[in-house]
This record gives sequence, structure tokens and C-alpha cells, in this order.
Amino acid sequence: MPMPAVAAYAGEITRLREDSGLSTEQIARATGTASSTVRAWTAGKSEPTGTRAERLAELLAIVERLERLMPSSYIPLWMTKPIEALDFDKPLDVIAAGQYRRVARVISEIEDPGAV
Repeated sequence: MPMPAVAAYAGEITRLREDSGLSTEQIARATGTASSTVRAWTAGKSEPTGTRAERLAELLAIVERLERLMPSSYIPLWMTKPIEALDFDKPLDVIAAGQYRRVARVISEIEDPGAV
């Protein structure tokens, strides 16, 4: 029996918070929503839709790649610091602006320098 979407989102957000250390506030920032909304998603009371669901999926994809490159404890800091390769924008803000691919390119360069 397939897992209902609301439970799938709740599980992914819980994993995101536990494995990478991202806070509810940081997830809210990246998805363009309120912290209370992220808490409702985590509790399985609602699920993200539309653009918010897309931003969450993009955030999940980025964090999964970062988990292979750096200690999980560093991910929240990396996501909130100005990154030179992003014109000193912060990865969470870049994702929130719908520019996930900019962050993905920076991670590709970290994964395989010179390949991009």
C-alpha cells in the first residue's frame, strides 16, 4: 500500500532536520513559508503543494548531495553563509528564489572540481 503524500513529506522533513541539522526556520526560509507551516507538515497535518513542494524537493536534493561532501553538522552553516560562487548569496535564499540550479552547480564543482 503506497504511503500517503502527507506522511511521505512528514518523514522527509523529519529526516532533513535530524540528519542534516537544518532547523524548522531554515526549512521555512528555503520553501518560502512560515515556520508554523513547516511544523504542520512535519506533524502530518498538511503537506506542501505547488511552489512550496518544489522548493522542499530541491532543498532535499541539495542536502542529500551535501551529506556526501561534508559533515552533517556543517550543512546548516554552509546553507546560510554567503558563498562566493553564488555571488555571495546564501544557498537557502537562492533555493527560495527558485534558482536551485545555481546551488547545484556549486555543489557539482565541489564534487568534481574542474568538471563544470
